[in-house]
Amino acid sequence: MTKLDDTIRVLIPLKVRKKNGRPKILPPADYYPSEDQTQDPHILRAIGRAWGWRRRMDAGEFATIQELAETVGLAERHVSRQLRLAYLAPEVLKRLTCGREATAVSLYDLCFLAGAIWGEQVERAFAEGAARRMGSDVCWSSAIGAAAE
Repeated sequence: MTKLDDTIRVLIPLKVRKKNGRPKILPPADYYPSEDQTQDPHILRAIGRAWGWRRRMDAGEFATIQELAETVGLAERHVSRQLRLAYLAPEVLKRLTCGREATAVSLYDLCFLAGAIWGEQVERAFAEGAARRMGSDVCWSSAIGAAAE
């Protein structure tokens, strides 16, 4: 048994939140992520699947989303929602897949973002996340100001 004087306590302020239905440990607000941050694998997998489905539909393999859903064994509503990821702005796709930037919205919200104008997609998908990663209101207002220019 160790003496009370020999014990070292380390307190790490972390929060546990759910992201895409799974628990995720969030770092403190003043933490700056490293350059080697990777994207959520669920988002990358969903984008790849959506592009595969889009190619198959463009090739004429499926006439409707219902046929596609039956073939892949998923609900038509789910396939329809996920298929929208194939129509995201090129800049959003580039930053998500090549740049490996973390998005400010969930996968579910990203599906509905595809209906917005391309410039608006980029702003809504990443501006919030940049401010949250920087951890200050000043950065948020400067990110909004930069997007408006």
